[in-house]
Amino acid sequence: MTKNVFPPKSVLPRLVLLFLLACRTHAPEPRLQVPMVTDEAQAVLVLLDRVADGEAPGDAEWQRLFATEGYRRLKQREHSLSRPFEDSAFRAFLRSDTLLARADALRRTLAAWTRVDPGAAARHAFAYLPREAVIHAKVYPVIKPKTNSFVFESRTNPAIFLYLDPAVSPAKLDNILIHELHHIGVGSVCPAEVQDSTLSQPVRTALAWMGGFAEGRAVLTAAGKPEIHPHATSDSAERAIWDRDLAHAARDMRRLEEFFLALLDDRLSEDEQARRGMSFIATEEIPQGAYYTVGWLMASTVERRLGRQRLVATLCDPVGFLGDYNSAAMQGRTGAVRLPLWSDTLMARLRTAR
Repeated sequence: MTKNVFPPKSVLPRLVLLFLLACRTHAPEPRLQVPMVTDEAQAVLVLLDRVADGEAPGDAEWQRLFATEGYRRLKQREHSLSRPFEDSAFRAFLRSDTLLARADALRRTLAAWTRVDPGAAARHAFAYLPREAVIHAKVYPVIKPKTNSFVFESRTNPAIFLYLDPAVSPAKLDNILIHELHHIGVGSVCPAEVQDSTLSQPVRTALAWMGGFAEGRAVLTAAGKPEIHPHATSDSAERAIWDRDLAHAARDMRRLEEFFLALLDDRLSEDEQARRGMSFIATEEIPQGAYYTVGWLMASTVERRLGRQRLVATLCDPVGFLGDYNSAAMQGRTGAVRLPLWSDTLMARLRTAR
């Protein structure tokens, strides 16, 4: 007698549901393409093994490293900034005793990092982006002489280079990825330059520099909501630096306002604009400048009191963002809690410019 191989009717609805969920899980996401490319780091680790064994890698092995996508784009980035980055110097870097001593830690770190899902990080970033935003980028964990991480070609061929650092836990890496991927998403919807040609150049310059508050928005996005500490995944030293600098938000708002008014008055040379503007991003003493702390204070206040939808609505509108922050901050200006405000003078100048 032939045994019935079909499931009972009572089970079919559940099987259909599971099938549909599986299809949904593996369906392509046109808004999201975030592969992690580890070829440079893997090639470096292979060479380090050879050197550690007392062997001299052959030219073909070096060329395999130099041909990796990660190495080629890293070299392209450094040359685009007129910085030296030569194959001979990189060979010397790989032969250094300091790097050889770190090889095992780097290998463990790369293995841990590859278990972090950049796609999941991008989905977190979408929570603070409009529906039309897309996140297409490649993530490159790299072993290199400089310890910085950065975004390259954010609007044309986005790449996120991450210095492979054993001190960075997978949780911290996830936070970094969400932050940087939010920037990529912003670039997909907000123009690189102010488009309104009716505005004077000083106004356009001021509005462009106000775009620096995207750093604070990205900090909030990476945390997930205003109630979570922006450095919840960081060590105690980083949290202490953030808390110290956030306590100076009122002072830093005044410094930023002076900068914006000077831009509106066309009182700064291009070199002075760059010097003062970049000081709000980072300095040797302050790894995360006022664009981060004041930007986070503004973004978290707007979300708490006006809602996330209102916050996202001003993503490409810095004047609207400052105005919404003032409105939200005024709601909480009772008792001992008095959030700093942008002055009536600055807001009037900006509203006239809109």
